[in-house]
Amino acid sequence: MLGKIYGYIRVSTKEQNEDRQRIAMEAYGVPEENVYMDKQSGKDFDRPGYRALMEVLDEGDLFVIKSIDRLGRDFDEILEQWRIITKDKGAGIIVLDMPILNTGLQSDLLGRVVAEMMLTLMSYMAETERENIRQRQAEGIAVWAGGRSRSRRNFRRCARCGKMACIRRRWRPASWAWTVTHS
Repeated sequence: MLGKIYGYIRVSTKEQNEDRQRIAMEAYGVPEENVYMDKQSGKDFDRPGYRALMEVLDEGDLFVIKSIDRLGRDFDEILEQWRIITKDKGAGIIVLDMPILNTGLQSDLLGRVVAEMMLTLMSYMAETERENIRQRQAEGIAVWAGGRSRSRRNFRRCARCGKMACIRRRWRPASWAWTVTHS
């Protein structure tokens, strides 16, 4: 017996737009009143929208997400939540961007094995991307804080030698001044 269809949408910050996920839910046929949303990081599952969805999810229901990284970004937690949804709650999962992960309440052993192998791989990739994002942020902050920006707008032709050189605005007692550093 097929139960209700629920959708889950997550974006990492309040500034991000969830419309593409909402459109995908609508296209799949998830009723708007059954779509739960969070605007916070996927580092853990302590999210109000996710908790509310887990409260109403019953055996035979379908849990629809746009992509696995919208569920979360922690490898172990994704695997644990997947187990809770599919085994403890008895619900099916539909991942719109990765149909091979769909459990959709199927009892086919081969399908479940392939889905779990892909889930493990995709969960690993989601956590790795989270680590890469943090690393890129830290590197960007370090570059910005050190004043070592090498963006295109900071390169000008040197009047002295005619080569392209990095120029930086530096504080001088009288005023801001552009200085050329030859590399």
